Amino acid sequence: MAVSPQVFPPRKRRPSAGAFIPPKFSDQRLLQTLLELSQEISSLKPLQFLLKRNSSSILRKTKILAILFEELLKNPILFLSPTLLCFEEMYLVLQRFKTLLEDCVNGSRMWLLMQSDSVANNFLELTVELATLLDIFPVKEVEISEEVEELFLLLRKQCSKAKTFVDKRDYNLRQDVLTMLDRIQKEIVPDHSKLAEIFYLLGFRNSLSCKEEIENLEDEVQNQKDEKSKSDLIALIGLVRYVKCVLFEPSTPGADSRSKKLAWDVNVPVDFRCPISLDLMRDPVVVATGQTYDRESINLWIESGHNTCPKTGQALVNTILIPNRALKNLIAMWCREQKIPFETAEGNNRIDRVIKSKAALEANKMTVSFLVNKMSASQSMEAVNGVIYELRALAKSNSDSRACIAEAGAIPVLARYLGPDIGSEFPNLQVNAVTAMLNLSILEANKTKIIENGRALNGVIEVLRTGATWEAKGNAAATIFSLSGVHSYRKRLGRKTRVVKGLVDLAKSGPASSKRDALVAILNLAGDRETVGRLVKEGVVDMVNEVINEMPEEAAAVLEMVVKRGGIVAVAAAYNAIKKLGVLMREGSDIVRESAAATLVTICRKGGADTIAELASIMGIERIIWELLASGTMRARRKASTLLRILRRWAAGLDVEFFYGHSTVATVSSASSTVVLPA
Repeated sequence: MAVSPQVFPPRKRRPSAGAFIPPKFSDQRLLQTLLELSQEISSLKPLQFLLKRNSSSILRKTKILAILFEELLKNPILFLSPTLLCFEEMYLVLQRFKTLLEDCVNGSRMWLLMQSDSVANNFLELTVELATLLDIFPVKEVEISEEVEELFLLLRKQCSKAKTFVDKRDYNLRQDVLTMLDRIQKEIVPDHSKLAEIFYLLGFRNSLSCKEEIENLEDEVQNQKDEKSKSDLIALIGLVRYVKCVLFEPSTPGADSRSKKLAWDVNVPVDFRCPISLDLMRDPVVVATGQTYDRESINLWIESGHNTCPKTGQALVNTILIPNRALKNLIAMWCREQKIPFETAEGNNRIDRVIKSKAALEANKMTVSFLVNKMSASQSMEAVNGVIYELRALAKSNSDSRACIAEAGAIPVLARYLGPDIGSEFPNLQVNAVTAMLNLSILEANKTKIIENGRALNGVIEVLRTGATWEAKGNAAATIFSLSGVHSYRKRLGRKTRVVKGLVDLAKSGPASSKRDALVAILNLAGDRETVGRLVKEGVVDMVNEVINEMPEEAAAVLEMVVKRGGIVAVAAAYNAIKKLGVLMREGSDIVRESAAATLVTICRKGGADTIAELASIMGIERIIWELLASGTMRARRKASTLLRILRRWAAGLDVEFFYGHSTVATVSSASSTVVLPA
């Protein structure tokens, strides 16, 4: 067998805080609490699909206890200490009954099936504990009716004779699931009719119920520490995902309502997104330039041979990654507020990143093959949209899925649904198609497949230029950003006027999220000198001037790169941005102040006396520079020092070019003179 019941460890419980703390109540208050708790439990319905007999037995017993407690409340007496202790222990047992039932109802059914022996034994253990308490309860010393006493004695007898019971149906169902996993591991496509029978008996009747089961299984994985157990649970996830796709109609974003939100379902604050993957950061780290990235993304960037900062283009003096714990705590707090799962890199390995199970991998391949074939053959746009949405979600989940989807030939098929004809009639389909392409492009090998497939690349560019929605355009820009992570592709994309113009237009007129996608893509392309010329020609500097107040960090970084690599034409175009850069040096974040100072240094060095005069005309510029010298980053202080020297030489009528290439640092304490600037 691929997975045996024994490999699954005991199911982890999540009891309430009060489940193991006996209450410190008065006699009557304790009895009232026991009555309410037993009535609450007995009002629950037996488990529907698994462990029916075990749960029904517990509910019957608590119903009798409720009758006993109600009878005792009718005749209030002063109980002796042993009786009170017995009641307190009963409270704990009932709390554990309730927790066990709730856990069975709210958790994964697949996991419950695999643990049916263990869970049945848990029911027995609690019943035995109850039997012990009933044995010591002084029933003859309390005033209750004969009928209630008979019920009590019957309950005590039943509890004392209780045995572990595992339903033969549950056992056979578990063996069927294990057999399916074994066949999948051997690359044998399972019998769909048999799968339908198994999943019907487990209560999975549609795509939504399978989606919820996958989420519950993912929660169970996070509760496990043992790698083997995680791997086996992931095999179950692969099976459910396969069944979800082959037995039920694929779901689209509007076709269901999730019980849980995922990070891509909400508007994630820009500071919480990794500039490389654009995903919510799980393990933010700071690189040598002071920029923050998700550890996994920046590691992949560095391992791919890059030695520059992806966001600023600056050379990395070292590859040391410093954990940004403050930001990580803020992200965790935000996730809790949004009710989004947040798994840390130091904790459990994220199940949506690595598939470690052979059965899961084969199930994944089968799922992808089925979806790609269905997408290729389907004539219904509605059906195609559902399939592409499934592929989009699958490509988002892990690198193995991205590889499987590309190897199955999905990229050229997806390219069919990127055109303006699709966008005008089926805008949601276009969004799903370009987003699937974006998710696939995260894998390095898939970048080549997209770039080399002319229809796919042209389709992404067409969505960038004429997409039916801002979401489609923004995701097309994000795809360009992802593809431009490879240096040779960056040059290739930068040579395409449609790409350059599309990004500049989107950054100028799109909503905030789309602007950001466009700006980070522009920043990547600006790493190539030849492309900078095209960017300047298409009005990138004017665009930056328009959006710099709205998005100062991204806009300042773009302007710095363009001015640095764009020559005199870029410097001339940036003349009108000098005053805004001066404001950013005073009011921006540390990174923004640094970029603004660096950009002004380049403009002043290359632009001559007129640009310096424009800088000098900013009210309080000298004080702004001194403040940056005192409190800026190391690089910002170097740039501020250079700016100060440029202004001094200009005020003295000396040639500024003398200092080109030098960055002698002036400190606040060593400067005794004040620059006298003309009014």
